[in-house]
Order: sequence, then structure tokens, then C-alpha cells
Amino acid sequence: MTVALAPAVVRGNPWLSFAARRLVRFAISLWVLVTTAFLMIQLIPGDPVRAALGLTAPVELVNARRAALGLDDPLWLQYVHYLGGLFGGDFGTSMMSGQPVSEVIGDRLPATVGLALPAFAVVIAVAIPLGVLFAVLTRGGRRRGSELAFTSTSVLLAAIPEFLLAVALVAFFSVQLGWFPVAGSEGAGSLVLPVIALALGPASVLARIVRVETLSVLGNDFIRTARAKRLPARLVYLRHALPNALTATLTMGGLMLTGMVAGTVLVENVFAWPGLGSTIAQSILQKDYPLVQGIVLVYGVGVLLVNLMVDVLLSVLDPRSTIREG
Repeated sequence: MTVALAPAVVRGNPWLSFAARRLVRFAISLWVLVTTAFLMIQLIPGDPVRAALGLTAPVELVNARRAALGLDDPLWLQYVHYLGGLFGGDFGTSMMSGQPVSEVIGDRLPATVGLALPAFAVVIAVAIPLGVLFAVLTRGGRRRGSELAFTSTSVLLAAIPEFLLAVALVAFFSVQLGWFPVAGSEGAGSLVLPVIALALGPASVLARIVRVETLSVLGNDFIRTARAKRLPARLVYLRHALPNALTATLTMGGLMLTGMVAGTVLVENVFAWPGLGSTIAQSILQKDYPLVQGIVLVYGVGVLLVNLMVDVLLSVLDPRSTIREG
């Protein structure tokens, strides 16, 4: 009876129904991601082992490496072994070093996370206050000059590619001024320029979104009611306007975080940052396909988890969204 009642309970609770749909969507997306990662090696023209080891590698070595990787098995059996390995934390073996891919990822992942999370924190800490400030300053068509300066500057900064910005930062602050290390991850100073290179563009985009959303909220009736009650401006903006503007901000923030994780590939290579971004670039050049496969899978799972967390947070901040989707 308990099992029979469970679907009815889920259908009767909007939040549980919302969570169930999100988990099913996550599971399907994860399966598609894993299957695509598995087919990556299969779709490569020619022999991936020969491509990785080189044309001059002995045939015995190529055959031994193919057998070790299970590439001589039928495709369905390779897929079963691949899924079983993933469940056991086995991402395969690097073709070049012979080291387990999970160990390589485990060594490099903390550096990438240690770069992406501070950059995202900077984006949030800069974009939200800046967007709210310029919304307050320019509401009702006031201060057209400030609005034009804010919009033009944010558009210009958002248009600069991370790679080009990173090179410019190194040339000016490291080579010319000598304020920060050129490369590496030794000390807090080495984190400053990579974080700026990752955060500047997203912060500019998110600040514009926050300003537009805040302006929309400031025109609502409940804001006029709060002002009519002569509440302090600080309470009007922080307690009433900001929470209602955070819904779209949180959605875009989650999308930007996934984009920033991908952007670490370019930035890490400029600053020789020892993370997954520089590792995947090297593994592509070396044709180390199992390592590429494992890193792509980690990036994809990270994107799926961020999207899932954003959906859950949105349902907490705005419970009406779960009802609308029901």
C-alpha cells in the first residue's frame, strides 16, 4: 500500500513533483552525456591507440594497449564495461602515461575548482551590488549619462574574450609592472589575474541583467506601497526589491558558472594553471583520448549539477515556479 500511495503523494505535492521531474531529467541527461563520452573514442577515424602512440610504435605495443583498454571487445561489451567502471570510479587509463584517468582528474580538479569558485564569487559580489546601484540611480529615466556610461562599459568589457583579456593582463600587470606572477599557482597573488580574466566578462553581463530586473521590480505596486509606508530606502531596496530580482539573476548566474568552468580551459593555458583546462589541452595534442573522455565527462557532470542546484534554489526562492511547471 505504501508503494502504491507514493506516486499519489508525489503528484499531490507540487514541490515533490517538481523535484521528481528534475531528477528524471538529470538522470536522462547524465545517461546521454555518458553515452556520448563513450562514443567519443569509437567515432574517431582510424585507430585511436595508433594515433596516440604514433606511427612508429611497434605493432606489439599497439595491440597490447588495445587489449588493455578493451578496444578489441564488441561495442556493447565495451559499453557495459565502461558503465561498470564509472560506477566504480574507474574512468579508464591514460594512453600516454598509463596512469588511471581518475587519478589525473583527482590531482587536477581541485586547481580548476579553486579557480572557478573564487571567480564566480567575484562575479556575484560585484554584479549584484553594481546592478542594484545603477538601477536605483537611473530609475525613472534619471541620470541618462550614468546609464549610458554603465551600459557602454559593461557591453565593452563583456565583449572581450577571456583568452585575449588574460594575455593583456599578463603583459601589463606581470611583464610591465611585475605586480603578479606570470604563471603558476604559487600563493594568493597568482590567483588574482586568472580570476579577473574569468570574472570580468560575466560580471559585466550579470550586472546589466540585475539592473534591468531591479528596474522592473521597482515599478511594481508593492514597491510603491512600501514607499507609501515611508519605509527606509535601505529596507525597500534590500528587503523588497532585491529578493524579487534575484530569480532571473540566479538563473543567469548558474548558466554563467557553467560557462566559466569551460572558460578555464583557455585561461589555465595562458597562466599555466595546473587544472583540468590545461590538462585537456595537452591530452588533445597528445591524442590521449581516454583522458580527454574523462575530463569531458567531469565537465559535463559539473554543468548538469549546477543546473540542478539552480533549479532547486529557484524553487525555494520562488515556490510559484513549481506550480507553474506542474
